Amino acid sequence: MGKSKALPRIPVGEYLSLFRNYLRPQRKRMALLSVLLLFGIALQLVNPQIIRYFIDTAQSLSSGTPLIWAAILFIGVSFVQQLVTVYASYLGANVGWMATNQLRSDVAAHCLKLDMAFHKTQTSGSIIERVDGDINNLSNFFSHFAIMLVSNMLLVAGMLVLLFREGWQIGGGMLLFVILALLAIRYIRRLAVPHWGKVREVSARFYGFLGEHLEGTEDTRASGATGYVMHRFFTLMREWLPLRVRAFFGWASMWITTIIVFTIGNAVAFAVSYLLFKQGSISLGTVYMIFYYTELMAKPIEQIRTQLEDLQKADASIGRVRELLQTKSSIRDGEGAPLPAGPLSVAMERVSFSYEGEQATLAEVDFRLQPGQVLGLLGRTGSGKSTLARLLLRFYDPAGGRIMLSGIDIRQPKLRELRSRVGMVTQTIELFQGTIRDNLTFFDESVDDERIIGVLGELGLREWLLSLPQGLDTRLDSGGGGLSAGEAQLLSFARVFLTDPGLVILDEASSRLDPATEQRIEQAMNKLLQGRTCIIIAHRLATIERADRILVLEQGRVVEDGERARLAADPGSRYSRMLQIGMEEMLA
Repeated sequence: MGKSKALPRIPVGEYLSLFRNYLRPQRKRMALLSVLLLFGIALQLVNPQIIRYFIDTAQSLSSGTPLIWAAILFIGVSFVQQLVTVYASYLGANVGWMATNQLRSDVAAHCLKLDMAFHKTQTSGSIIERVDGDINNLSNFFSHFAIMLVSNMLLVAGMLVLLFREGWQIGGGMLLFVILALLAIRYIRRLAVPHWGKVREVSARFYGFLGEHLEGTEDTRASGATGYVMHRFFTLMREWLPLRVRAFFGWASMWITTIIVFTIGNAVAFAVSYLLFKQGSISLGTVYMIFYYTELMAKPIEQIRTQLEDLQKADASIGRVRELLQTKSSIRDGEGAPLPAGPLSVAMERVSFSYEGEQATLAEVDFRLQPGQVLGLLGRTGSGKSTLARLLLRFYDPAGGRIMLSGIDIRQPKLRELRSRVGMVTQTIELFQGTIRDNLTFFDESVDDERIIGVLGELGLREWLLSLPQGLDTRLDSGGGGLSAGEAQLLSFARVFLTDPGLVILDEASSRLDPATEQRIEQAMNKLLQGRTCIIIAHRLATIERADRILVLEQGRVVEDGERARLAADPGSRYSRMLQIGMEEMLA
């Protein structure tokens, strides 16, 4: 297993860009949060002054009234400070989650726009880890980092100013303490950052592996591959653990460094206070105030350390999110040329295509299909039939040649319009958690129930729909749990026909159906395909009996193209030999 490469250093402009894009809509909340934090700083600086007054007054006055008022003031300031802290924490968390949710939405939308070449190289678990895990690490970065860093710097500066007022020796000692603390933290952070980047990379690979094999649990068990999966699981865990340990030690190093620096700071404060008190330069109350400020100074420096620790994680996450957002789809949206209503003609002109790193899948494919015609597309597995269908939907663009729909290059219409006018039904059915209506319309509320029920009726599903307790509002589990394979396939047909496409592609769509269900679809297809162009990809001759034309592919090339009736009557044609000896045997 090769070493993970370290992510490049994130430029400051990248952070500023994130703040600008995702915090600008919340500038009012950010302004209120800033005011609250500044007010909290003022309260923290005031309280030690009250304590000094209390101690010095207790030594010199016989009356306890000023002390009572000082105590009441101290309690009041502390109470208000706690209220401000709680509300600021709530507001900061709110800002952080709103910003990260917007970023998560943008990243998810970007992933959905990327072409199939990207999704073929990424597992679903890996993408989920980027969309959710990496962005979760940015919550504190958005909500607190800039404001907390600035406010803690201001708190430290305020305490130094007050300490310098008491004496340059005290102020100088504490300034040296602060400089030493920040330099030490900065140095340790530089050692720890690379490990967090590697942790995020391995985390994404682990969750990608886990998601992939959890989805295929049945196949894993049936093929006896459980041992391999667990071996791979433990291999990834063994790779993850040392990286996580090194990242933890980076965090621990910062924590230990701050403890050592705080101890040194307290020692300096005690030493200077003792000397000045012995000389009579300061009072006992001032000694306590210096000690209080020294202890208080540990808090903002500790928070600065925490913010820098979060920045370590943010560095890695921002780098990975940036890498994802900079990934561009090779499929560019068209300029918006409209496709005509009704059935679409199809023309491929010397189309060539190959998947990345593979030999040509399609080579010089050339054919034409008139509006309303049905094409039977035949060929061995791997001959390029499904690839041809994907090109028609622009999941990929051809490497050479062009594809025309009703005389319009498919690169010209908007992708949304193209995919609403070209519908495809495959043997793999994707059903989602939601109602039957949601699964049929893809959550489009503009589709009325009458139209849905009409399409289901055409497919022979009206009685099935009436038998359901809640009709179209009946909820389905993810993956279509509770439905038979035939019912799921029929729903996929209904989903496509609801969009009223001008071209329908059936990619071995009846392969999962039992004979009775397939017969129901055959009966409905005759009516539903009226006024539409259709391409049927099949391994069985019975499924293409309605075809007007036959196209046979072999190793990505057209080896036969013509009218079905003419080819059937020609004893020398491949299609005729398929009819004679059986398509399955000929394509074996």
